[in-house]
Order: sequence, then C-alpha cells, then structure tokens
Amino acid sequence: MLLLQALPTSIGVAAIAPALLVLWLVIAADERPGPPARVWLAFVLGAASISLLGVARAPFAAILAVPGNPWMTQGLRSVFGVAAPEEIVKVLVIIAVSLPVRRRTFADPMDTVVYGAAAGLGFAAYENLAYLVQHADMWRSLAALRSVLTVPFHGALGIIAGAYIAIARAGTALGAHRHHRDWARISSWCLALFAPVALHAAFDFPLLTLQKHPDLGPATRMLLGAASLLIGFSSIGFAIRLVRRVGRHHAPRTEVARERLSQLRRMWALLLVGSGAGFAGAAFVLTSLHHWFVNPDRNASLLLIPLGMTSILIGLALLLATSAVYVFGRNRIRTSSEGFSSAPEPG
Repeated sequence: MLLLQALPTSIGVAAIAPALLVLWLVIAADERPGPPARVWLAFVLGAASISLLGVARAPFAAILAVPGNPWMTQGLRSVFGVAAPEEIVKVLVIIAVSLPVRRRTFADPMDTVVYGAAAGLGFAAYENLAYLVQHADMWRSLAALRSVLTVPFHGALGIIAGAYIAIARAGTALGAHRHHRDWARISSWCLALFAPVALHAAFDFPLLTLQKHPDLGPATRMLLGAASLLIGFSSIGFAIRLVRRVGRHHAPRTEVARERLSQLRRMWALLLVGSGAGFAGAAFVLTSLHHWFVNPDRNASLLLIPLGMTSILIGLALLLATSAVYVFGRNRIRTSSEGFSSAPEPG
C-alpha cells in the first residue's frame, strides 16, 4: 500500500498505455511504417502542443459568451473554447512533422495518417495524465473510462486530420473526385480542420452541459450522455474507415511484402514497449523524489529510487536494442524485398 501511495507510476502507466496501444494499431495498418524518430516527434509535439492552447484560444475570447442564453454560450465554448483551439494545434503539429516527407519524390500517404494519430495520442496521453493526477482518488475508474473512449477519440481526430491532409496532397491518387481535382484538394484541406473541430465540439457539448447543469432531469442526462457516446464511437469508426481507405491503396500484394510487414509490426511493438517501460521508470523516479522531499519518513522513498532507475535502464535498453533492430532489420528487409521483386518470374 505504501508503494502505491508513494508512487503514482500506476497512474502514469494507465495514462500513457492506452495511447501507445492505439498508436500501435494505427502503425500496424501501414505497410511501410515511417521513420520512428518522426513518429515519436509527432507524439511529443502533440503532448507539448497543450502549452499553446492559451494562444490558440485568445482570438476566440470575445465570442465565448451570449448573455441570457446559456445553451448558446455552452455551444460557443464547446466549439471555440475547447474544440477549435485543440484541433488547430494538432493540425499544426501534423503539418510541421509531415512537411519534410512532402519534399520526397514519393511519400506514403499513410505516413501522414500515422503522424496524425501520434499527434492526437500524444495530446491525449498528456491530458489523460493531468486528469488522473488531478483526480487521484478515483483514478482507476477514470482511467478505464478514458482509455475506452477519450484517448481513442483524440487519436481518431488526429487520424481524420492526417487522412484528409494526405488525401489533399495525393489528389486523385487515392481515388477521390477524379473529375473535380481542384475542388477535392480544397475541400480535403478544409475537412482536415473542420471535421475534427465539428466532431470534437459535438462530443464535448453534452459533457460540458452535464457538468454545467447538474440539476438536469435523469432523462435529459441520459440523453446527453448517450449522444456524447454515440458521437465519440462514431468518430472512431469514421477514423478506422479513413485508415482503411488510405491503406487500401498500399496493401501488401506479395508474400514477401506481407512477411516484411509482419516483421515491421513486431519491431514497432517492441519499440512501444520499450518507450512505455522508460516512461514508467521516469514516473517512478520523479514521484519517488517528490515523496522523498515531502515525507519525513524518507527510508521508503530511498528504496524506491533504485527500482525506478532499474526500470528506466530496462526501458532504455529495450528501446535502443529494438531501435537498432528496426533500423538494420528494415534495411535488410528492403534489400531482400528488392531482390525478390527484381527476380524473373517462373516460366
């Protein structure tokens, strides 16, 4: 019990593990996973983008309230106080991370989808951690609820933004509006921002209303809760559909390609496990140090710090080893694949 009280490492793991799991599922749908460094950059920048929310909210400060109309006020706050600022910073992260990819002669559109997922899930992981720490007395039930819906929802919004950016850049290559190419590009760029904002606002409006008006009747509360759940899971389903739409044009066609994809997925799984172990170890050490400074009985914390350092070392070792395996294995698989593809077909 003392260990759990002194160490909210479990909270940290509960906060970040769902985001890493969803990120793995998105990466597993990609035949040619992009560079790990760029995926992690999108994840970290997505988490760091929370610090820009104040700047993103500033232009909307004057339109967040309608005197005498609480429902309209709640709607404006859902759109311009929460959804628009959060999705704007995520889209900026996706564009910033995917810009260097665009300069290549050929860029896999799924890369942008993965970067979108990573940015959205990085944001969700940081937000999730903040919520769980803030409500430490009920973190288990809150973690279960958010891991099922809120974290995948943020990832889904990032996927939707990344998919529409990929579609806008690819044009007719993804089979969209072949006879209206210019309109397809413009509409896709618009949907990259407006679709996540609309879905996010629709998801938040019932929840914020329930929070703001606790005296609502049971039927109204049930209806608002059901509406939020429906929008959240529908958004996740829509994101899955977009992933399949983009990924369908890059599905493995040969046995060699399918084997290569299987090996890349295993490598990525190890990368995620290594990163999660390192994060857990870091949380272990930091919270133990905090307990050391605030608790007069320092003996317990002194014992926890070596355990945390051990966890960090294990996580870093696994991360470095799997990164090396990924880099060298990916090159070997690519070489083997090119060798097979260049071989003459049998009689």
